[in-house]
Amino acid sequence: MLRTIITPENQNVSIHVPKEYVGRQIEILMYATNEVHAELPAAANRQKPSDFAGTLSKVDALRLLKDVEQSRNEWERNA
Repeated sequence: MLRTIITPENQNVSIHVPKEYVGRQIEILMYATNEVHAELPAAANRQKPSDFAGTLSKVDALRLLKDVEQSRNEWERNA
């Protein structure tokens, strides 16, 4: 993956495509960096964790909890 930030001097911008990307589908995004920060929602409009209550099935929740507990046990064992 390549990522860079530029400041164009006019409306035309050329890019060099690396050899390993030739023939592959690539995505090119263009946005002003100051627009991204301006569009972030205010804290009052952000969702709270409680807004997501009930979105996981009990089976999925138990599976995730089991994975977390296993990870913690492995972490403690390696310490």
